[in-house]
Amino acid sequence: MRPLQTRPLTAAAMAPFGSLIEPAASGAAVNGGTSIRHEAVPSLNLQQEGGRAVLAVYAARARALPLQARVLERHRLSDQLFLPLGGARRCVLLLAPAAIERPRAEDCVALLSNGQQGMRIAAGTWHHGLLALDDGPWAVLERRAAAQDCDEATLDMPVLLAL
Repeated sequence: MRPLQTRPLTAAAMAPFGSLIEPAASGAAVNGGTSIRHEAVPSLNLQQEGGRAVLAVYAARARALPLQARVLERHRLSDQLFLPLGGARRCVLLLAPAAIERPRAEDCVALLSNGQQGMRIAAGTWHHGLLALDDGPWAVLERRAAAQDCDEATLDMPVLLAL
């Protein structure tokens, strides 16, 4: 088993796997100057091969750490976007690069959100299913199509996630 300490979720740490979504200090004034708009995700990859965007709400149950992880998934044709709803919702992202055909435990990184951050996981990026550390809802923007876009891979050894 490979122990893996979580690191803070930052824009730089997330860059190889997608992008971080959090409020920006600057942007365009809208709604009569009562709001500031910034483009957190300028484009999403959701429409390849007849795909369409679907907004879902996941009612997540908190997971306890330490936690053993063995299986990662990837969506070759689409990004996924996760946003916490209704309050602070922390999660751990277990990720491996898209360029790897079969991820191994040594390829994985673990990033811990602060509860206010959303994230875009880029098409092809290997990731574990939602690892929420707090109960509650998440808005998830994802692709739907006639053919499912989900590959799974079992790691060569389990990863033990810890804070």
